[in-house]
Amino acid sequence: MASTFQVGLTGDFLTPDGRIGWGDIGLSLLTDAPGVEYRFLEVTAGEIPPEQLAGLDALVGLLPRVTARSLENADRLRVVARFGVGYDNVDVAALTARGTLLTITRDAVARPVAQAALALILAVSHRLLDKDRLVREHRWQDRLDFMGTGITGRTVAFVGWGNIGRTISGYLAPFGVRQTAHDPYADPGTATAAGVELGDLDTVLGGADFVVVTAALTEETRNLVDAAAIARMKPSAFLVNVARGPIVDQGAVAAALTEGRIAGAALDVFRDEPPAPDDPILSAPNTLFSPHATCWTDELALANGTSAIRAVLDVRDGKRPRDVVNPEAFDHPALRELR
Repeated sequence: MASTFQVGLTGDFLTPDGRIGWGDIGLSLLTDAPGVEYRFLEVTAGEIPPEQLAGLDALVGLLPRVTARSLENADRLRVVARFGVGYDNVDVAALTARGTLLTITRDAVARPVAQAALALILAVSHRLLDKDRLVREHRWQDRLDFMGTGITGRTVAFVGWGNIGRTISGYLAPFGVRQTAHDPYADPGTATAAGVELGDLDTVLGGADFVVVTAALTEETRNLVDAAAIARMKPSAFLVNVARGPIVDQGAVAAALTEGRIAGAALDVFRDEPPAPDDPILSAPNTLFSPHATCWTDELALANGTSAIRAVLDVRDGKRPRDVVNPEAFDHPALRELR
């Protein structure tokens, strides 16, 4: 074994002038750990070149993709710790075949993303951006033309009701809303205890005043909210997506908004990021957008970083980390030392 445990972080943690754009991400845990060295990779987007993973024991990653090609020279790599919960940018099968763990920061993300979802629900329903413009454009007298939609007594429906969805449910409880969800993997007892009614996608969408997408992106959920699903929504309903863009047919959303078949949309995520300047969604009415960053706060940065780095240090110390996506990798001979 090498004398030092080498950790890499993808270059998109840094601003162009070399600062850590996220603020405190818990790097002191690495600095204070004996026998550990870390460095930032050059790659900030796209596929991680194989030469950048050579000699690393661990990787803490943001957006750059970890592919089978990326791993060609990664003979020492034993853990990829995602700074977040989505891992559609990682070839999980390739990691598993090489005896490399993939971890996510499940608990660190739940509250910040839930807060972001609540902020988007309230902002789009209260037409916050429209009212901001009225003040800036000296159109105070037009405020009666921009009435919002209250959420008390309305139905909030979730597409996906996992850790984040459950957290949003807790935040919504004091607002006096009815809550429904479509999630074939949700535990009915847990949902009932939370006051959430589980149902099929058609029923859930058709009865919703607000549809909140929180599902993970998988082959099963890709394009799940398609044109036919959007057609089932009420003309008065709002769509909020804080999950992944490809779960929703973005073109169908733009058409529904333009034709007045749904009331509004708040999107933190997009099919392509960033969207093209001529993407129809950008000119659709009654929309609110964020560059996949609504939940980016100091709370998220520190919690995500701390969780990811602790997973890295657990592997360094011969322990099994939490929130492993591919536990079958423990059967690989390269990981036999993990207790």
